[in-house]
Amino acid sequence: MNTPKIGFGKQRITLPLDRILPVRAVKDPDKSMSRYQSIVSSIREIGVVEPLMVYPQKGNEGFYLLMDGHYRLHALRELGIPEAGCLVAVDDESFTYNARINRLSPIQEHSMAAKAVNDGVPVERIASALDKNVKNIKERLNILNGINPETVELLKEKQLGQKTLQTLRKVKPMRQLEIAELMVSANNYTNGYAEALLLGTPKDMLVDPGAARVRTRISREDLARMEMEMKTLESDYKAIEDNYADNMLNLTVLRGYVRKLLANPKIARFLGTRLAEMLVEFERIVAAEGV
Repeated sequence: MNTPKIGFGKQRITLPLDRILPVRAVKDPDKSMSRYQSIVSSIREIGVVEPLMVYPQKGNEGFYLLMDGHYRLHALRELGIPEAGCLVAVDDESFTYNARINRLSPIQEHSMAAKAVNDGVPVERIASALDKNVKNIKERLNILNGINPETVELLKEKQLGQKTLQTLRKVKPMRQLEIAELMVSANNYTNGYAEALLLGTPKDMLVDPGAARVRTRISREDLARMEMEMKTLESDYKAIEDNYADNMLNLTVLRGYVRKLLANPKIARFLGTRLAEMLVEFERIVAAEGV
């Protein structure tokens, strides 16, 4: 197995801001933009958490091109901070770093905030660092209340919102896990999808069967039919998912067999003169191998 190539140096270095040269023009950020305000507040409160990514400028020793972190650099200058911690890239492809950054998921943010509180950091300081109000931080600390641990583990790296988690809390743990598995399989973590799965949930799987599942004018008859259809759809989906690997293996073997048949001139000539339509279909099967 080849060892993956590391794209940057392992040691962080500190550089004066006047030695860091942006590789693209960045307009003055909108001061009301929440993302930029979060960066400014975080740097002001606890410093730069994610270092800038730089690359040595050729022919200009001591100066570095900025590969990633333009808003952070702008915020540092706005705050009057003269230097920043940086990681040195091994190449100058600036698109590489942004394309490979995995932003924290809401569950990961919750875990970090909860750990900080457990370590004695006041909620007010966390709110200040993230440019959020205290109420918002407290809500984030409680977003996993009522979510079973297996569901949390399955969704911990997924980008799903608080409303989706609120919807999951309306069903029992076993159903939470079923919905989470369907969301992962479909790669859809929206609240709308979660609510659709909630509508198809049997009453005995709801935490509060008497409560409205979602705001809707669907009749009881339509809701019952939707429950049945959703249950059938989920069953069919899981059956297809379970058989997918076996079907792909069989298809690969059969495709290889057909390819060998067509490689035989006598068989290909026979099919072309006697069974032209079958030959066309065989050729399509072989041609689809790379799809």
